[in-house]
Amino acid sequence: MNTTGEALAQKPKAWLARQPILTNDDKVFGYELLYRASAETTDFESNAEDATCGAIDTLNLLGLDVVCDAQFAFINCTHEMLLKDYFLLLPPDKVVIEIQETIPADEGVLAACQQLKQKRYSIALDNFLPNDPRESLIPLADFIKVDIRKNSPEQNTAIANRYAGKSCRMLAQKVETRAQKLAAMKDGFTLFQGYFFQRPEKMQARHIPSDQTNSLRLLQAVSAPEPDLKAVEELIKHDASLCYRFLRYLNSPLLGLRSPVESVGHGMSLLGGLELARFIRAVTILEMGQEKCSDLILSSLVRAKFCEALSAKVDHGKSDLFLMGMLSIMDSILGVPMGVVVEGLPLDPTTKAELLDAKIGRDSRLTPIYRLMLARELGDWEDVTVLARKLNLSLPFVNRSYNDAMVWAHEMTGISASNK
Repeated sequence: MNTTGEALAQKPKAWLARQPILTNDDKVFGYELLYRASAETTDFESNAEDATCGAIDTLNLLGLDVVCDAQFAFINCTHEMLLKDYFLLLPPDKVVIEIQETIPADEGVLAACQQLKQKRYSIALDNFLPNDPRESLIPLADFIKVDIRKNSPEQNTAIANRYAGKSCRMLAQKVETRAQKLAAMKDGFTLFQGYFFQRPEKMQARHIPSDQTNSLRLLQAVSAPEPDLKAVEELIKHDASLCYRFLRYLNSPLLGLRSPVESVGHGMSLLGGLELARFIRAVTILEMGQEKCSDLILSSLVRAKFCEALSAKVDHGKSDLFLMGMLSIMDSILGVPMGVVVEGLPLDPTTKAELLDAKIGRDSRLTPIYRLMLARELGDWEDVTVLARKLNLSLPFVNRSYNDAMVWAHEMTGISASNK
């Protein structure tokens, strides 16, 4: 019988997506990892054990700090996997093992959970229901996850009141609106999973906040058909924070520049126009999103880099796919309608149309690319397969591009964090 390490080495690499888990004040607490095994010529069809082996292998290759931004990783498991030692290759202080509702709370499962707890792993009971048959596992649970759509409001309140305590945290799943989050908070839930935070609340706003205008001016400057590099240099030099980030970026391993940087202008010439625009756009996101959930910022950067990678393989005309991906979530970051976000930017008509049409469900020329971006982020594997084939993209290329985008986004946010 192979050891766990040998078994993992023989498994296919997994496709990982993540869904954020947030605290009361919208800080990222962790991510539930969604995964599938994949192959270039097949759909996402494999047993859960193969997928989880691939997921663990991928986590070890990329690192939890990249995949989960050094937060908790919530990982699903099957009955058979729980009885084996697959999870022991991951650090216990950052891993939460989710016991699915299909897993019976028998003696073998109870013993496996006790062993995991002894090794300092955390345990979550997923999709918990009233009169749940996993009641005997409650003393070992660190988290109880409740799909608030499956129960009545009264049942959600009763579950939270009964089980919430110092040693067990209540997590509300499928929270899609702010109203649902507030109701769950009132019931006693302290963690929340869903995409409620990606929906702007102040849709009546008609202007960009004044303290973000310099970032917007920079974005406008580098997005012009023929950027005025002297004006860009002046904007960088008159912003101490931006100037510091720029110098750090020039010295980062992402670039590997060997020549010493003599000035901001010299650094700009070393980068070249494309890399300079990429840096400015990333910093724009970081500046504008300082008070927002970190997952929004990471998502914007990952989307931008992922779409840029696709641009080499798909027909997109003169559209800037990096900019499309980056701006696709800017309405949530700024709390204003997408129309306000794009009205002052020199975007080509096709990109502008897609950013506006995507919000109302209308198709445009770039829609398949936009939808692939969202499907890969959400872990909607069926849509990823269909859209990748429609765009004539191989599944390994899509997966590799997304993983590379995650690494790049993490590096960029790390450069930002060092200046706080």
